[in-house]
Parts: sequence; C-alpha cells; structure tokens
Amino acid sequence: MDSNNAGSVQYDRWNEDNINMNVEAPQSTLMRIYNRMCTGSTGIAVKTAGALSALVAIYIIGYVTGYYVHRC
Repeated sequence: MDSNNAGSVQYDRWNEDNINMNVEAPQSTLMRIYNRMCTGSTGIAVKTAGALSALVAIYIIGYVTGYYVHRC
C-alpha cells in the first residue's frame, strides 16, 4: 500500500469494487426538523423557551391546586 502523495492512502481492492463512500442519504422530515430546531443558536432558543414554558405551567398548576386545597 504505497502512496504517491504524502497525505493520501489508496485502497486498490476497494476501488476495484466500485464502492462509493461519499453517498449522502436523503434525510427524513423529522431529521431535518431536529437538525434545524435542536442544534446551534436556534436550538438554544428553543430549549430556553421550552424550559421557561414548563416552569410557567408548573407554577400555574401549583397555584390552582393550592387554591382549591386551601379553600376552606
């Protein structure tokens, strides 16, 4: 396995089989949504908004529950 270039390695046996390793599979809709909404700066904003809305929902549930429990 001698290479002509210093930084490349050539696999002759693989090249004879015509195997293409650079094939991009089409992404599903869910994977595109995940990549768009859950990574990068948009992902941070979505996670922050989700955490804030969860805290507000828990606060409201606790307030309503406490109101009905202590309503004597």
